Amino acid sequence: MKKKLKSKKYNFIPVNKPLITREDLNYLNKSISKGWVSSEGPEVKRFENNFSNFIGNKYSVAVSSGTAALEIAIKSLKLKKGDEVIIPNFTIISNAMAVLKEGLNIKLVDCNIKDWNMDIFEIEKKITKKTKAIIATHIYNFPLRVDILKKICRKNKIILIEDAAEVIGQKLNNKLCGSYGDISIFSFYANKQITTGEGGMITTNNKKLYEKSKSLRNLCFGKQDRFNHEDIGWNYRMTNLQASLGVSQLKRIRSIVRRRHRVGNEYFQKLKNNKNIYIPETTRSYAKNIYWVIAFVIINKNLNIDAKKLMKRLIAYGIQTRPFFWPMHKQKVFKEKYKINTSGNYKNSEYISKYGLYLPSSLDIKSNQIKFICDKVNSILK
Repeated sequence: MKKKLKSKKYNFIPVNKPLITREDLNYLNKSISKGWVSSEGPEVKRFENNFSNFIGNKYSVAVSSGTAALEIAIKSLKLKKGDEVIIPNFTIISNAMAVLKEGLNIKLVDCNIKDWNMDIFEIEKKITKKTKAIIATHIYNFPLRVDILKKICRKNKIILIEDAAEVIGQKLNNKLCGSYGDISIFSFYANKQITTGEGGMITTNNKKLYEKSKSLRNLCFGKQDRFNHEDIGWNYRMTNLQASLGVSQLKRIRSIVRRRHRVGNEYFQKLKNNKNIYIPETTRSYAKNIYWVIAFVIINKNLNIDAKKLMKRLIAYGIQTRPFFWPMHKQKVFKEKYKINTSGNYKNSEYISKYGLYLPSSLDIKSNQIKFICDKVNSILK
């Protein structure tokens, strides 16, 4: 009788996990011991001030998530129903949600094929007299050229909303991303450069936008009579507990970014010679790759392997991965419920959403794990 061969078990490598240090725990314990666990407490303001100093903007408003930050940013602009907002076609759905909730119209722009950010030239083509704002989202690796886009916005009197959720600590021409927008947003979700579990931040140099954002975050309580509300806002407050973690993590943001560069470079060196994939380089003239995620796109269709098939192959080795964003023009909710105009050519978004994925990129991932992952990718995609 033949013995059944036991399938080999592999150690699970998560796509991402936050790095929480002993110092982080000390900050959290201090807030807990003092009873500052809700949105009341000194750490929220401290985190806001520290973040303003880091980014170089005058004002910051801490909120409950990056999505909350986007919704507040859009509403603070007081745009009129029917006004147009240009957004990326290749992005997370939060961009579109924030715009649609305010009764505004969306204009979609396809990504370029080399770094997956919005195509600047296509943005210019989409601008009309109804265009009042542009959400400039930095995607995955290299920053969108918001230095160029800012000039286009000024020329056309358009508000620039900079979505820097994925690029905390990244510089564009030696200036931090998130400092270019008229109003900018960040996310502190568990897979971001710094985390507060859930959380986000709005930054601006405009005092009126700052005051409005603060009010919207906190149910728009009345200035004279607290419970006589001035507008419809949200409870999008960040807790003191979250902020204490943010204060601690922000202190080491530069070392975190260096770790991202190290991890990304190790991956790049081991995958760059695979002719069946495209993986962005480590450096360009205007920026370093932030490597928020270790992303690549399969470019050889003859392999008959798309992202979904590759993900199934890799998880068999314990390697967790994630697919790319699904493009906005293909979202079921927009086609059936909101009936937004999705006409146009979005071939780049369509291709990378089918053939793109990203690999484990935890800050404490080991070199032997990176080698193991790359060996498996290269052996499958050969």
